[in-house]
Amino acid sequence: MTPSLRRPLGILAVLVGIFAYCLFAVWLFEPVGRLHPLLQLPIWAVLGVAWVFPLKPVMIWIETGKWRP
Repeated sequence: MTPSLRRPLGILAVLVGIFAYCLFAVWLFEPVGRLHPLLQLPIWAVLGVAWVFPLKPVMIWIETGKWRP
C-alpha cells in the first residue's frame, strides 16, 4: 500500500482552520469582553465548541477519503 498525502494535507488544513478560528475569537474578545460576565459565559462556551463543526468534513475526509460519511 502506498502512502497517501491525504493525512498530512488534512492535518495541515485542520491546523490552518484552528488558527483562523483563533484569530476570529481574538477579534471578538474586546466586544464580548465588555458584556456582563453572565452574558459572556454562553458566548465563550459556544465558541469553544463551535470550531469542530466547520472542520468536521476535513476530519472525516482524513479518515475515509470521502467528504461525507
